Amino acid sequence: MTKFEDILLFGVLALVWGTAFTAIEIGLETLPPLLFAALRLDIAAAVFVAAVALGRLEWRPRTRADLALILSNGILVIGAHFAFSFTGQSYVSSGVAAIVLSFAPIITPIIAVRLLPTERVRLTDVLGLGTGLVGVVAIALAGGSLDGQLLGIGLLVASAVVFAFGSVLTERWTAALPTMSLHAWSMVTAAAFLHAASYASSGSAIRDVTWTPSAAVALAYLGIVATAGGFFCYFVLLNRIGATNVSLINYATPVVAAIFGATLLGEQLTAATAAGFALIVVGFGLCNVRPLWRLIRSSQFGDTPNRPLERDEVRVSGNVYRTTSNAGSYLQSGD
Repeated sequence: MTKFEDILLFGVLALVWGTAFTAIEIGLETLPPLLFAALRLDIAAAVFVAAVALGRLEWRPRTRADLALILSNGILVIGAHFAFSFTGQSYVSSGVAAIVLSFAPIITPIIAVRLLPTERVRLTDVLGLGTGLVGVVAIALAGGSLDGQLLGIGLLVASAVVFAFGSVLTERWTAALPTMSLHAWSMVTAAAFLHAASYASSGSAIRDVTWTPSAAVALAYLGIVATAGGFFCYFVLLNRIGATNVSLINYATPVVAAIFGATLLGEQLTAATAAGFALIVVGFGLCNVRPLWRLIRSSQFGDTPNRPLERDEVRVSGNVYRTTSNAGSYLQSGD
């Protein structure tokens, strides 16, 4: 791949994951949030399982680490994350949901320094977290509804936190399974978790759903394009341009979500919401001063994601964090 192709693929990923929020908004018009999330993962799990079978990959978990990773990814990183995010988006617009979930890259390194062997937190990290929180509060107060907008924001923040916590927790184990097999098991586990949560909370089952053409198209798009296709693009980019560069997808996605939400759904973002997003972006920059500076100075659009770690670095889910300045980059949490 050339540099231009890398940038093009980055744009495709931003488009796919940004429009996923629009698809969720459409599906939530008729589908219960938890069941909707479960069905999305049913489709994605089928795609991943088929890929494992066609590739004749090893699929049987053989170690305790495999089982721990499957449960952590399935229940926390995917299952609980989707449960909070889909339910939260039922109270707010797709653009607002995408913006709030961009808070995840700020909270991830803060959790990492608490759970992983680290040295200390810099002042810029504290300032970054505080700035990001102010941005989230500004967005929450923009709606002025204690039982609507504020509740949705709270659920979305919980989604970002549980995603970050699960991502850091998985660093404790090293899988023996191939990556594709691990993701297949994680998708299956997450789908089962969400089906159980959906039935326990509201008794919702597939037979109770009133299907519409728009809901069916939204579900297919989320399962096949946004989840299976999106993660394929993500891992190609991770290998090509490195974790620091690909983490910027977290701030391209909300822009795409806002544009499509306004164009297709007639959503409007207030000045307070835009200001809140700006504060979140500033917070991300403060938490990542050194890697962003290296990125600006670099003549190459990329980094080597599998390079040897320096003394003050840790790797979480394939992403590198500098523990004295908390550099890092993260999986997109809201697609």
